[in-house]
Amino acid sequence: MSAKALAPPTRPQTGFVRRHAAKLIVSTVLTTSLVYMLATGKIDFVPKGGSYDRVRWWTVPVYVATLVALNYYRAIRWRFLLRATVDVPKAKLVSVSWVGFLAIMLVPFRLGEFVRPFMLRDPGRMQDGKLVGHVSMPMATGTIAGERVIDALYLGLVLAAALLATPVLVPLSTVVEGLPVPVTVGQVRAYGFAMLGLFTVVFIVTAVFYFARAWAHRLTLAVFGLVSRPLGEKLAGIAERLADGLHLLGRGRDAWPFLAETTIYWGLNALGMWILAWGCGVTHADGSSIGFIEACSLMGMLGITIMVPGPPGLLGFFQAGIYAGMTMYYPRDIVLGPGRAFAFMLYAIQLSWCVLSAVGCLAFDRSARHALEEAGEAELQASQAEA
Repeated sequence: MSAKALAPPTRPQTGFVRRHAAKLIVSTVLTTSLVYMLATGKIDFVPKGGSYDRVRWWTVPVYVATLVALNYYRAIRWRFLLRATVDVPKAKLVSVSWVGFLAIMLVPFRLGEFVRPFMLRDPGRMQDGKLVGHVSMPMATGTIAGERVIDALYLGLVLAAALLATPVLVPLSTVVEGLPVPVTVGQVRAYGFAMLGLFTVVFIVTAVFYFARAWAHRLTLAVFGLVSRPLGEKLAGIAERLADGLHLLGRGRDAWPFLAETTIYWGLNALGMWILAWGCGVTHADGSSIGFIEACSLMGMLGITIMVPGPPGLLGFFQAGIYAGMTMYYPRDIVLGPGRAFAFMLYAIQLSWCVLSAVGCLAFDRSARHALEEAGEAELQASQAEA
């Protein structure tokens, strides 16, 4: 009997639409709502009037330079999460990541996160009787999840420190300016600290599952099994997959360089936002310019806002994060004038960069183009198997 006949039957893969139906439905509702608000003028996507009067246009190419640098470090730091299993050249990480970053930006509910693992998959090759260069989808996805956990905790710490270190506007606006729905500044600050608490708990749980998996698994079943054993098994499985992506916790030679490049990545992000906000004329009520720590706060608010799965292009969510940060420090006329110009230019430049960098990688990197084609074929096969 052939080996194929003896192989255990495989469970058919669930199609993409069915796997993510709930997310796609919610995303459709959000997108429709945003389109309605844009059409009715409740969201002023492209600022009009005197919003650009204060813009120092030479700061735009400077910001673009920081954007290129930070996306380079954002891409190559992935190698430290992968290195426990496989060494991937930096050039390949850049190509795969830059295409993936566009997918994250455009695909709703951050489903674009799956593009990088799909593109990085590699069956490997035999060398001296050993399989080398093998990258499985679960392994690559686990490292992405680990990266998200560390980024969330890092950004939460930066945001909390910035909120505590910088005085807010006096008198403080009761609602966030520039949003079509009433949100208080107090709710915004509470949300920032709540996210830090959540990310800290997630990181601690993941670390416990990494260092003491068997004990953590038993404890999860003992606690959540009182309600539902399947729920306990599901939660334990999620934590174990996150832990699988954090092999660097036990490898100091990978952990410290990863944290260093993560610091460079977020530092360049804050620096670029600071330069562009200054260049757009974002100032305090007394005319003094935006400070770097305030830029860190804006970055933190933007980061934790767009971590929430949202509509295609992060439309609305991106602007909400920026307006929420600016309302804490700047008067209404600044937020709705130069601030709107800053929010629009920041979004437009980032979106343009994502598109151009991804197209460039696909045009000049045949391996990246081939990997993306294979990813699409794999998803199509999964959908056909479900049908």
